[in-house]
Amino acid sequence: MKKVAIVGASGYSGEELVKRILNHPLVELVAVTSRQNAGQTLAQVFPKFASHPRTKTLRFTEPDVAGLAQAAEVVFLALPHGVAAEFAVPLLAAGCTVIDLSADFRLKSAAVYQDFYAHAHPAPELLAKAVYGLPEIHREAIKHSSLIASPGCYPTSILLPIIPLIKAGLIQTTGIIADSMSGVTGAGRKAEVDYLFCECNESVRAYGVPKHRHLSEIEEQLGLAAGTPVTIQFTPHLIPVNRGILSTLYLTPAKPLTTAAEAESLNAQIADCYATAYANEPFVRVLTGKALPDTKNVTDTNVCELAWRLDVRTGRLLVISAEDNLVKGASGQAIQSMNIWCGFPETTGLL
Repeated sequence: MKKVAIVGASGYSGEELVKRILNHPLVELVAVTSRQNAGQTLAQVFPKFASHPRTKTLRFTEPDVAGLAQAAEVVFLALPHGVAAEFAVPLLAAGCTVIDLSADFRLKSAAVYQDFYAHAHPAPELLAKAVYGLPEIHREAIKHSSLIASPGCYPTSILLPIIPLIKAGLIQTTGIIADSMSGVTGAGRKAEVDYLFCECNESVRAYGVPKHRHLSEIEEQLGLAAGTPVTIQFTPHLIPVNRGILSTLYLTPAKPLTTAAEAESLNAQIADCYATAYANEPFVRVLTGKALPDTKNVTDTNVCELAWRLDVRTGRLLVISAEDNLVKGASGQAIQSMNIWCGFPETTGLL
């Protein structure tokens, strides 16, 4: 049994981690931290988990690095960017494996981080050490890393559909457009006017235009796949649902698409590409026939659905994906990386 701690366990992603770690058969949750809930039991803060015997005895504590390092082998950081690094540095020095759900270690460039997050990186010396925790793409590196940077929710929904197409040379790396819609939990558990019920209900709006922070990691990972810098247009939208992300990607085929025969050939190549990439991946579901991704089919799962359509009229390839922003887009994917690092079956605690 691996001993696990969660720092920042009272947020939406932290709550999702608690739920799944409590029911994971191969790990033990030994510590949860939250400054505002220190002293309370898990059952008091999360009554929905009260039937689990561990929730009545395990109490939230103030985050204490020395205590965490002594108690746990793996520490999840469910903290805001800029704060997570303050804990990652001493925890790594103490010998813990750190799985960070913030943006602090997703990028390789401290300059790019400062450009997108508007402050200097708090631990630039660790950027080269960190592994981007997208299991389907970086599984082997995750196995051997003590610092895993779990991807953002929007990037996961964009990178999983596009990276195989880039590697196979089936699309151009210019002119990529990503339109994404996210549930309100994507903003985190915080009291701000923009996320009050009356502000979000019966409302759909774009935000973070034209330079959302997640663009930095999306473009970096696409650039690594392409072997050349990639710039995309990305527009996120807030929609009045609790959880879920739907992304529609507008891509240009590598070769002109002008006839039905060309479309048929490309369609077969795309099918082969996704089959090669994901046929044996438990958490990527490639849809066939008339089916299109739907957030209701992935809610509360660690699955990313995807499907595509070719449009001969415009010469474009449309790829659509859906995921749960709190599971595959955050905590579930982080646990998937933990399973890989621990040598557990990858689906443990996630099915």
